[in-house]
Amino acid sequence: MNNHGRRVVITGMGAVTPIGIGVEEFWNSALAGKNGAGNITSFDTAQHDTRIACEIKNFDPLKFLERKQVNRMDPFTQYAMAAAEMAYQHSGLNLEKENRERIGVIFGSGIGGMWTWHKQMYEMYKNGPSRISPFFVPMMIADIAAGYISMRYSFKGPNYATTSACATSSHSIADAFMLIQRGDADVMFTGGAEAAITPMGIGGFNAMKAMSTRNDEPLKASRPFDAQRDGFVMGEGGGVLVLEELQHAMDRGAVIYAELAGIGLTADAHHITAPAPGGEGAVRSMRLCIKDAGLQPSDVEYINAHGTSTPYNDKSETEAIKTLFGDHARKLFVSSTKSMIGHLLGAAGAVEAIITVLSIQHSMLTPTINYEHPDPECDLNYIPNVKINKSISVAISNTFGFGGHNASLLFKKFLLN
Repeated sequence: MNNHGRRVVITGMGAVTPIGIGVEEFWNSALAGKNGAGNITSFDTAQHDTRIACEIKNFDPLKFLERKQVNRMDPFTQYAMAAAEMAYQHSGLNLEKENRERIGVIFGSGIGGMWTWHKQMYEMYKNGPSRISPFFVPMMIADIAAGYISMRYSFKGPNYATTSACATSSHSIADAFMLIQRGDADVMFTGGAEAAITPMGIGGFNAMKAMSTRNDEPLKASRPFDAQRDGFVMGEGGGVLVLEELQHAMDRGAVIYAELAGIGLTADAHHITAPAPGGEGAVRSMRLCIKDAGLQPSDVEYINAHGTSTPYNDKSETEAIKTLFGDHARKLFVSSTKSMIGHLLGAAGAVEAIITVLSIQHSMLTPTINYEHPDPECDLNYIPNVKINKSISVAISNTFGFGGHNASLLFKKFLLN
């Protein structure tokens, strides 16, 4: 147990992902190794080097929002609101009995309303600045999803957004965890959302040579830790977790899915995009989250890896795991959800944390699909291609972002003592 006082548990989850809307569909699809990749349908990609992505399918925002609200929200905010509503329903909270000043929202986005920016820029260049929508700024800014969630449910506790590239929603979860620990809130809705599959989003990451160009084989493109990986595949969506102080959850008879027991937050202080040599920053973030939970490296059984399918990240994360865990690294189960859903950027940490929690709850571990060609530099047990049944008690979810942001979250099976 950590040394910071109040214990924090997970009592609700909601997800909008390329392989499922809702936690149940997302989880079942991940267990089955479902692949969310395909040709981009939302714009003409003829001039782009990458023409594939993991887009959201079968999402109807009108199931969660009124039409006027949909028209005034960027897709990333629509995903956020849908995930928040599903998490609220999943949590079983009765808001009529809650002090809403003790419920807060920390919810981030790595990029924010990129579709809004794209469409409004086109409108300005075509018809002049007088045609810019008065809703342009509030639709685009990355904090608006956090604001909308709090307004929808009248949550009046701490409320803000995080933005730290691919580590964004893990930082949101970490901040929510600390606020509950220190007594500033009893319940926090936290996570992240992203909708950056746009002409500039794809073009920008292409310019960095970060994304896969396996356009003829979209289902084979995201292949973390595989020797033939050539870059990440962009995904989109959102995830929300309900974090709750343990006694508060017990007093209302909540279902507890897992405990968030430790966090580790570090900086590489090395390069704007490349990981630190040997994954040094990742080593420290994982070590800190284990220490924060009052555990030892040998207690960890599973790591939901950042596992982006880029040459440098996967090698660096493997090195970091081997450095920290030593001989125990060979006993660890490691997998990358991004093999199925792509890289959700600022939403990655939240949806992958959900998979980590469900893995503990259901005693099953999701696979790394497309693992076909072993890489001598990536030589751990990545749960290739097929799920496994495995009871685990302690798991880490890793996220590492451009700018050298590292976040590791340690979840464990909930035990009262």
